[in-house]
Amino acid sequence: MKKVWFMIENSRPAGSIFAAAVVAFGLALAPAKAADPIKIGHVAALSGGSAQSGEAITRGLTIAIDEINVKGGLLGGRKLELVQRDDESTPPKGLTAARELISREKVAIIFGGIDSPVGLAMVPILNKEKVPHMAVWAAGTGITRNGANPNYIFRVSAVDVLVDVKLLDYAKTKYGAKKAGLMLVNNPWGESNEKGLVEAVKSAGGMEIVGTEKFENNDVDMVPQLTRLKDKGADVIILVGNAAPGAQVMKARERLSWKVPVVSHWGISGGRFPELAGSWAGKVHFVQTYSFFGNQSDVGKRVLAALMAKYPDIKGPGDVTPPVGVANAYDAMQLTALALNKAGVTDGEKLREGFLGIDSYQGLIKSYTKPFTDDNHDALNENDYIMVRYNGDQIEPITG
Repeated sequence: MKKVWFMIENSRPAGSIFAAAVVAFGLALAPAKAADPIKIGHVAALSGGSAQSGEAITRGLTIAIDEINVKGGLLGGRKLELVQRDDESTPPKGLTAARELISREKVAIIFGGIDSPVGLAMVPILNKEKVPHMAVWAAGTGITRNGANPNYIFRVSAVDVLVDVKLLDYAKTKYGAKKAGLMLVNNPWGESNEKGLVEAVKSAGGMEIVGTEKFENNDVDMVPQLTRLKDKGADVIILVGNAAPGAQVMKARERLSWKVPVVSHWGISGGRFPELAGSWAGKVHFVQTYSFFGNQSDVGKRVLAALMAKYPDIKGPGDVTPPVGVANAYDAMQLTALALNKAGVTDGEKLREGFLGIDSYQGLIKSYTKPFTDDNHDALNENDYIMVRYNGDQIEPITG
């Protein structure tokens, strides 16, 4: 009996090994692995005052992903899948979302939304985990120019240090301004622009900064700050802030009966600025990277047609609001597809090399040539910016 018992017990491992081998062999032959989706992460403000920006980025990503998937996907037929998390415009929630997308969802890349403080908070963990990040709105200079080597952060968006040159040059050319008063949000994005504007004014030719005022995102009375700038003789206001506080700046300007021109960064285009600022919204001229108005390239015609077909609220170019979110996200997703094909895998290190290996791409915003290099992870520059204004709820280019 002991002998029989011994033989039975020893036969169990052999059977287990055989079963495991069969399972492993079956998995090796199964086509499901090749069909697993490539997960594309997106962390942005999907609720709250800046939700419109998150929706615009979502739409740009979705149109690009639809195009790629219809053509058969990437890496041997793998479809792209968008996985989103709401950062509610707060760095801690953005950081938590990024960690979840990396550890639980195993995303190949994380796209980022409107807020520079959120983007700056995510940079260290993304570089540490070697997960590429694509910024498609946040313009904080330090997001891409973060000192990391290797650097896994890329961007198809504006860059504060270049936008600041554009804003001062526009104020000088359009309004003949000589004395700029700065109204800056009191956070890392405002700090990024303060540094950029102080540096840019050195080469602005006859311009000076006469005062710098700060405000919080929830401030509702900007009269004291504007009064101080008015007393210092400011002949233009350079505004850096999001929609809600930007609207409060315009209301304070109205209460002071001060007709000083306002030239703004694009934060005001990410929310309910026209509704909150009322008739004064159209007085602000601000920067964008693209407009669906005017003559469109073949890519522009195709993207606009796809937007109108997919989203019932889009009847024409004026309904693509804000256009910067859609356009930046669309081009960035197409560039990511090229990088994935270059890499041949979703591994972060290889994907980073894939971005650096892109030679050219005929995009929506422009024709890209070597968009990313070891020394420059920003695909757009000051030559890719345009100035726009609100006409009702629509964002239209400024002509003349």
